[in-house]
Amino acid sequence: MTERVIRLLRIINLVQAFPGIKARELAEKCEAAERTIYRDLELLSAAGIPITTLGHGKGYGFTGDFSMYPLDWNEQEAIAFSMLPSIFDQIETMLPSGFDSAYEKVMATYRREKKKQADLLQNVTDLIQMGTPAHRENRSHYLLEIVRATLEQKTIDTVYHTQSRNAESRRRIDPYNLVPREHRFYLIGYCHKAKEVRTFRISRFRRVDILEETFDKRDFNIKKYLRNTWSIERGEKEIHFKIRFHPDVARYVKEEEMFVKPKMTDLEDGGLLFEVTLNHDREFLNWLSQYGPDAEILEPESYREDMKKRLEKWMKLYQ
Repeated sequence: MTERVIRLLRIINLVQAFPGIKARELAEKCEAAERTIYRDLELLSAAGIPITTLGHGKGYGFTGDFSMYPLDWNEQEAIAFSMLPSIFDQIETMLPSGFDSAYEKVMATYRREKKKQADLLQNVTDLIQMGTPAHRENRSHYLLEIVRATLEQKTIDTVYHTQSRNAESRRRIDPYNLVPREHRFYLIGYCHKAKEVRTFRISRFRRVDILEETFDKRDFNIKKYLRNTWSIERGEKEIHFKIRFHPDVARYVKEEEMFVKPKMTDLEDGGLLFEVTLNHDREFLNWLSQYGPDAEILEPESYREDMKKRLEKWMKLYQ
């Protein structure tokens, strides 16, 4: 999930808060494409969430009496309300008849809906199939805990494995956004140890504990943070690529989902001219390689030369 788990839960909350909301409005509020929203709605339906259209042009709503956590308390509010009995003795004469039973019903509803929300979150994360690194037998991951902390804006205490140093370290992280890329999930968040926003691969977490400490994302904007970023690897360059795709693969390139917004021009022979400006090249070149001779680098010239050298080196292995 584009951050998909978070977006799915936001869609549920928006449909509950604004019955009749349209896909276009959901797309605007979730900062996603309409076609992405339609796919999310299909996924929610498959997960048993009774979202339905209210009629042609009338938007979406829930069927039956489904609702998502009507007592929208944060943890501090819930704790404060649960502590009321400790002061009842002091104000008992001021309480109206029936207050005790009303209080019990409110708390029962809160706990029931809190459990329903937790179960829903578990069901949604269960739908997300995550792989396991080939060298590890342990299939456990911490997607559920990270999603919950992200939704509640709570800091997490983690043990994280850094691949480049082949070492584990303890880190406190404010989880901002989840980003899925190429069968993997990444967490973008503020690392208290590094004192900056960083990207973490979910499969490299060895432990995740949710703290009571909350955080504020302030002016952090995921689109601005990932501007001109092809996948998840950010850089400081500004490289303008111009690629010509063969007619056989042009239509497949057009349906790719990307962070960036490339300029695509249809060619007379059915091919595609693809132009994009990026701040890093490695992941883009890896993606481009899957199309083999159906993708030709036109610009920059230096990358044409690099590709020639790469192919020559590759050919030597088979001579």
